[in-house]
Amino acid sequence: MLYSQEGMGTAANKTATAAKSPQQGFVYLPLIAGWLVPGAGHFLLGKWGRGALLAIAIIAMFALGLAMDGKLYSGAQDILDLLGLIGDLGNGLMFFVSRALGLGGDPEMFTTANYGKVFIVVAGLLNVIAAVDAHNLRTGRKS
Repeated sequence: MLYSQEGMGTAANKTATAAKSPQQGFVYLPLIAGWLVPGAGHFLLGKWGRGALLAIAIIAMFALGLAMDGKLYSGAQDILDLLGLIGDLGNGLMFFVSRALGLGGDPEMFTTANYGKVFIVVAGLLNVIAAVDAHNLRTGRKS
């Protein structure tokens, strides 16, 4: 009798472990897609509302930053520029397309340029957080 209960417990543990195990396939696809295009990781997972909300917020912050002539970092001369560049790279394709088009004003040319620079960096950091959230949804760490 004791043996059969242990056997049932082991079967229940295997079932619970199987339910918690990550789905098969390339689990980094939502992370990469979410980094390249805001909200794309959540769209891939069928989280349409969350993905649309994130995409609208991140794209709007990036566009407002550019509209305020915010600086897009192109290099790192000191540690603060490096941190700004990392934040800007978080915007994924929006950053690369904007750099290719020559967007992003000179800092200190307009009063609003500093605010625009911060909008762009924060949009990139929010995009990275959203991409990691999509990855956590995909791997089952979050529901």
